[in-house]
Amino acid sequence: MSDTTIGWEAEADLVVIGGGVAGLTAARTASLRGLRVLTLSKGGPTDTSTQYAQGGIAVVAPHGDSVDSHVQDTVTAGAGLCDPEAVRSIVEGGRDAVTALTDLGAVFDLGRDGQVSRTREGGHSTRRIIHAGGDATGAEVQRALNAAGMPVLFGAAAVRIVTGADGVQGVVAVSDKGFGVIHTPAVLLATGGFGQLYACSTNPPGATADGIALALRAGATVADLEFVQFHPTVLFTPGGLGRRPLISEAVRGEGATLVDSEGNSVTAGVHPRGDLAPRDVVSRAIAARMQTLGTDHVYLDARAIDGFAGRFPTITASCLEAGIDPRGDLIPVAPAAHYQCGGIVTDTHGRTVVPGLYAAGEAARTGLHGANRLASNSLLEGLVVGERVGTAAVERRGVAARVTEAGPATFPRIDRKALQELMTDHAGVVRDGDGLRGAMLRLLGLLGGTDTTPSTETASVIRDLEDASLTLTARAMLVVATTRTESRGCHTRSDYPDSRDELRRSLPVRLGPDGRPQIVTANAERTGPVPLVTARAS
Repeated sequence: MSDTTIGWEAEADLVVIGGGVAGLTAARTASLRGLRVLTLSKGGPTDTSTQYAQGGIAVVAPHGDSVDSHVQDTVTAGAGLCDPEAVRSIVEGGRDAVTALTDLGAVFDLGRDGQVSRTREGGHSTRRIIHAGGDATGAEVQRALNAAGMPVLFGAAAVRIVTGADGVQGVVAVSDKGFGVIHTPAVLLATGGFGQLYACSTNPPGATADGIALALRAGATVADLEFVQFHPTVLFTPGGLGRRPLISEAVRGEGATLVDSEGNSVTAGVHPRGDLAPRDVVSRAIAARMQTLGTDHVYLDARAIDGFAGRFPTITASCLEAGIDPRGDLIPVAPAAHYQCGGIVTDTHGRTVVPGLYAAGEAARTGLHGANRLASNSLLEGLVVGERVGTAAVERRGVAARVTEAGPATFPRIDRKALQELMTDHAGVVRDGDGLRGAMLRLLGLLGGTDTTPSTETASVIRDLEDASLTLTARAMLVVATTRTESRGCHTRSDYPDSRDELRRSLPVRLGPDGRPQIVTANAERTGPVPLVTARAS
C-alpha cells in the first residue's frame, strides 16, 4: 500500500470512525450544530460492541442515590487510578444524556409502579442501572441511534490519520470503492475495544484495537492499556473460542450465586459484597478456585430467580442454544476478555494532545475507569463524552485541511491466532513477569518472519489493518504490563501480589522515533492519577 492509488475523495468537518454509541451520539450532535459529518463503520449497522451490551446504563437514581455515591463507587472500583474530577464530570452528565436518548425514542424497562426499573450490579452501592429489553440494553441504544438517520459509510475502514502543522488534516480510508482520502480538520476515534487480542472475548469480531493504533501513529498518547477487564461470568462451553455470550452481572444483582464444582461459594470471605464485588475481584476469585480444583469453569446458580426468562431473554436464548435451561440447570461460566479500561488519553470532551483528534467510548481513556471499570459505566461514558465531542468539534470549523500525501500504509503484523494464543496464555486474568517478557520476545520473533505483502482486495486490506492494529497494541500493552510491577485493579501479577504507592499513576505510552511503543517518562516523579490532557474551555 506504499504506492496507494486513490480512487475517491470526500470532504467533511468531522469524520467519525466507529458506529456505536459514542460515534453516533457525536455524529448527531455535530450535525445539529451545522457540521458536515461523515461516519465510517467497518461492519454493518449492528456490528458494534454497543449492540452486545446487556446490563444497562449506570445513572444516578432520583431517590435514595446521589452523584457523590456514584462517584465514590466508581473511584473505589478504579483502585486509585481514576481522575476524580473526570469521574464527577461524566457522572453528572448522565441524566441529561439518558434524557436525550429517550427523546430519540429509546425505551427502557418499567417497574410495576410505572417508573424506570433499576437493578444493581457489582461494585454499586445501590440499584441505579437502567435497562432495556431485560438484558438487551445495548441493542436498544443501538437501535435508537441508528433510527436517528445519520449517514454512515458501512464496510469502510480508516487506514491512517493524516496530520500537519495545524493538527488533523484528513483520513486515508478504504471501502468497496478502493482507497480514498477524506479532507477534514477533525476526526473522532470511537472504534471500541481490543477484545480480539484474546482467544475468548465478549467483543464482536471488529474489536481489533483500530483506534489505539491510529492514535499512536498520529502522535497521540495512550495509557492504562494493562488494565484489561475480564468479565467473570461468560457462558462456558468446551472448546468455545471467539465471541462468547455474556451472562450479565445483573443476574447476580437479581440474586444468582457463584458456586464451584463442589457446590461451595466462590466469593465467600473474599470481599464484603460477595458475588457483587467489583469485577476484578470476582474474576480473580474464579481463576483461583479453578486453579485449586483443576477445573476450567465454575457455575452460576440462578434457579431461585422468578421469571428468569422474562427478565433475561437474551441470556436464556444463549443458554438454551448451548443445551442449558437456567430455570433448572446450573450455568457454567468462566472469565473472558471484556473491556479495555485504558485507551487514547483525552479530556472529558474527548480531546487528545493532537489538535483535531478526538476519542470517545471504549477506545478512550478519560480517567473515568482507572484500573477497573465499574459495571455499566461504559454506555454512560459513550453517551456523555460522545455528545461533548460533537460540540467540541465545532472549534475546528474553518481550519484548513487538505491531504496531500496518502502513503505509505504498510504496517507490521503477525498472524492473529498466534497473537491471541500469546496474549491468552501470558496476559490474562493473572500474569507474571516471565510470561510477559516471554510473550514480548515471541511476538518480536514472529514479526521478524512475517510476510507483510500488501493486499489489494478490500476485505483482505481491512483484515491486514486489523492484524497490524492488534500487533501494535499488544506490544504497547506488554510494555506497560511488564513495567507495572504490582497488582492493581484488573492487572494482577502473581509475582507482585500487592499494590505499590509509587505506581499509583498511569503509565502513558507513545511511539518512539523507531516506531516502537515507549513509556513516556515526563510524569515519572508524579504520584496520583495523572491528568495527561489539559482540559480546554468549550
